[in-house]
Amino acid sequence: MTKIFCIANQKGGVGKTTTTVNLAAGLAKVGQRVLMVDLDPQGNATMGSGVDKRKLALTIYDVLLESATVAEARVQSEKLVAGGCGYDILGANRELAGAEVELVDLERREKRLKSALAEVAKDYDFILIDCPPSLSMLTLNGLCCAHGVIVPMQCEYFALEGLTDLVNTIKQVHANLNKELVVIGLLRVMFDPRITLQQQVSEQLKSHFGDKVFNTVIPRNVRLAEAPSYGLPGVVFDPASKGAQAYVVFAQEMVERIKTL
Repeated sequence: MTKIFCIANQKGGVGKTTTTVNLAAGLAKVGQRVLMVDLDPQGNATMGSGVDKRKLALTIYDVLLESATVAEARVQSEKLVAGGCGYDILGANRELAGAEVELVDLERREKRLKSALAEVAKDYDFILIDCPPSLSMLTLNGLCCAHGVIVPMQCEYFALEGLTDLVNTIKQVHANLNKELVVIGLLRVMFDPRITLQQQVSEQLKSHFGDKVFNTVIPRNVRLAEAPSYGLPGVVFDPASKGAQAYVVFAQEMVERIKTL
């Protein structure tokens, strides 16, 4: 059965997009069929997957307004296929910002993505949704169709405060709109073991959330930061880098974890 996961955190700059594209590439590398959905109007996950958002004929915007199907709008990047990590991309660009306003008056406004993805679910093992850093109608569409949420977070004090807000949001969506929605796990990203505070926060997370914290830790890595400027996930850009290897290990951990869900 297809597993649909949102990569979400209401705090900006915590590595949501980096996690989405590298997890997608990592899952593809270990033999999974993957669709990556970009729900952020900035379109960074689209560009970071080797697709020029300005040249897209159809995007997630058209899918949400039901003027196109996912099958019509999805694309694949030749760069990813050449790198042995081909996955499908449902891209986004600035048009998507307008969807917020247009969706408000429409019927089933928070369930539109769920209906659209149901038509292609059988084509994939994993569907990963990159959410914007706010609780908007777009994020709500993602949460309403997902089986679970993967929360990337830095091991810093303010990250803990943001996590509380996100967990409360997920509880509300679970209670009112999507009974399947759960937190799959917390992923520690941009981790530097030399910083004592990060080690302390990491230990706090493990003691409080237990096995909800993924075993894999993504280190702070320059090659991961450089990769988007080349329009590639780090897993394809420099497979030998520590960051890329960590995401492939994380992909393997995800495949194992869903067997127990």
